[in-house]
Amino acid sequence: MSGYQRILFRFFFLYFVLQTLPFNFKYFERVPAGIGYRTLFYISRYMPGDNFATWGILAIIALAGTIIWSLADNKNRSYEQLYYWLRVLLRYRLAAGIIAYGLLKLFPQQLPFPSISQLNTHYGDFTAWKLFAISTGIVPSMESFLGLVETTAGLLLLSRRTAPIGAGIILTFTGNVFLSNLAYEGGEYVYSLYLISIALFLIVYDLQRIISLISLQQATAPDPVKPHFAKPWLRYLKIGLKALFIFFFVGVYGVTAFAAYKKAPYQYPVQAGLPAAAGIYNVNEFTINGTALPYSLTDSIRWKDVVFEKWATLSVRSNRTFTPDLSNTEEIYSNDAERNFESAGNASRQFYAYVNDTAKHILYLQNKNKHYKEDRLILHYERPDSSTIVLYNDSLHVVLHKLDKKYPLIIGRRKPLKL
Repeated sequence: MSGYQRILFRFFFLYFVLQTLPFNFKYFERVPAGIGYRTLFYISRYMPGDNFATWGILAIIALAGTIIWSLADNKNRSYEQLYYWLRVLLRYRLAAGIIAYGLLKLFPQQLPFPSISQLNTHYGDFTAWKLFAISTGIVPSMESFLGLVETTAGLLLLSRRTAPIGAGIILTFTGNVFLSNLAYEGGEYVYSLYLISIALFLIVYDLQRIISLISLQQATAPDPVKPHFAKPWLRYLKIGLKALFIFFFVGVYGVTAFAAYKKAPYQYPVQAGLPAAAGIYNVNEFTINGTALPYSLTDSIRWKDVVFEKWATLSVRSNRTFTPDLSNTEEIYSNDAERNFESAGNASRQFYAYVNDTAKHILYLQNKNKHYKEDRLILHYERPDSSTIVLYNDSLHVVLHKLDKKYPLIIGRRKPLKL
């Protein structure tokens, strides 16, 4: 290495070590206990901070460390072995992050098929991020393909021979994710750029050989640098650590993610809703405090329609002004009360989780929007026939009629459809 190359190496070595190793222990307070894809997902998504200001602080620390390192060690060292192990650290860090998201797409959970409420929400009432999510979710096979690409790229990083290929795939794939987050106002643009920076650093090492082989079509020698082990047991330690990584971040993560996909995908609640009630309902009658309100496009009190999901969620569309839940980061919640994918990014519907007291025919409703935690309703219900639900309490009386609505996305867009 030349003089300036040694200085650059010292800076990037310190910078990426600070970016990669878990010095921010508060982060792990968010990591759920146990061994499964939820725990491993949050471990794999570690960053020392969630904004670019943190990157600047780490760069300043790395620069100060570089100055001290350069003054203390001014010999003409090559740092080849240290550079090798830095790339190993970054390869496995990047692999963990990419595989974690890849398997959530391979077993299509991250971007699920739209719920009935979403299918009955006007296009303009979604946030840009939510439009992107449900537009991808309507094609599960495409989502699985994207997950396959992402997972394959992560697996290629586990071998130094194929790591440049994996890093190249990640640069293009995650680069698109980064741009999508910017364009659709997603919340993962900092993290996606973090992964891109690691992939870029990895591929720079092989860039000259890649250009020589592919662009110039010249005979190109492989990377001559191999790891040096001072003790034989260190080689076995390396093999053991690699095996543990594959066991947890590929084996355990993959098996538990697939099991969740088959039994209870994490984006929607799993508690069953009112039996045989799933569908959209027209509000035929709406009476509040003894006053019947006729249908109106502008009335902020009267409900326009109501949706019962297959799970225990009821959504109400009205002209009421409220602060929508703009959550736009990937979270894996274990309990139904926290799962907010169905309500986040929707500006025209109020979503209520409910508990059904089957003996007393009472629904206990809780607004799922984090801004309205105090919004609770207790409604008695009657079902005069299979298509009618009556909801009422001391001040409210609502008669709902189920619409026989057909959804081309569910039936199949290329099959005959009669409306």
